[in-house]
Amino acid sequence: MRAYQDVLVEERLRELAGRLRGPAGLKADLLTEARHSLQDAVEAYREGGLSRAEAERRAVAEFGSPAQLAPGYQAELAAGALRRLAVRALAVAVTLMAGGDLTWRGASWTEGPRPPEGYRLLSASLNGIWGLVAALALAGLLLGIVAARYRSSRLPVLGRAVGYGLVGGLLGGAVAGSALFGWSISLWEAALTWPPMIIGGVLVSVGWFALARAARCWLQATC
Repeated sequence: MRAYQDVLVEERLRELAGRLRGPAGLKADLLTEARHSLQDAVEAYREGGLSRAEAERRAVAEFGSPAQLAPGYQAELAAGALRRLAVRALAVAVTLMAGGDLTWRGASWTEGPRPPEGYRLLSASLNGIWGLVAALALAGLLLGIVAARYRSSRLPVLGRAVGYGLVGGLLGGAVAGSALFGWSISLWEAALTWPPMIIGGVLVSVGWFALARAARCWLQATC
């Protein structure tokens, strides 16, 4: 194995990339910034009269080892992943709270007997869950923005707490929403052919797919 000082620029960047997990776009941007910093250092040493190989060795040595660099870069990736998750969760939560009732408006069965008390309680609970998700998403978005600008040992801890709460709220929303949907179908079979219900189901499925990917990315960047 070659000595630390003999590791050149691209090899050091590959080593660093192998330690990082998070949003692919942000990771690529961070590595590009690192490459530019190293290249600037190499050019400065070259102007001082060093050979290309020696300039790269000195630039890499000055830049730091992957073990030293990875925690800082990983914190930025976790903050970026939290921002992305928060934005998607907020969009889905607001959409469901604002448009959930629209899927039923005008349906023939809405003028019939009222649904059971348990159904109404579950529906009200779901609205509460989405309200909590929206609040956590706003907190996560704010923390993600602040963490990207300021260095603090407390911000990553707060970000993880909000992120885990957000993921838990989303899981609760998924379970409660699925239960409410299934209960609705059992009460009103015509809901399966009701166009607003079908369109809403498709949109919700797309939203959940995007949320699942964002949650998975955040968990990988944080754990």
